[in-house]
Amino acid sequence: MALNTNKNLKLYYSISEVAKQFNVAESLLRFWEQVFPQLKPHKAGRNIRQYSKDDVEMVKNIYNLVKVRGLKLSAARQVLNKNKEGAMNVSDAITKLKEVREKLVTLRSNLSIISPDDDIEV
Repeated sequence: MALNTNKNLKLYYSISEVAKQFNVAESLLRFWEQVFPQLKPHKAGRNIRQYSKDDVEMVKNIYNLVKVRGLKLSAARQVLNKNKEGAMNVSDAITKLKEVREKLVTLRSNLSIISPDDDIEV
């Protein structure tokens, strides 16, 4: 039986995998666990952190509030306490907009390859 490497089927992620995904240090993730009570990854034997998909989503929201939007930690904590759903929706919208932008940039570069003299029917 072959090992399934599909990331969508993975239940838990290590702290190093999550840190690489967001390009932050592992120590920052451990610090955020102390500052944000919403971020509580499962700890296996020897206190090895295991981040679920919900934990990774929470890291994404914290990253968006602190690193992208530039909020201070106390302000980000208040936003998550008062309006967790709203913060998650904004984070999802930003992610989708970045994906659309990447597709548009690719499309524009593909269109620039085609010269205006080419006979193309629409």
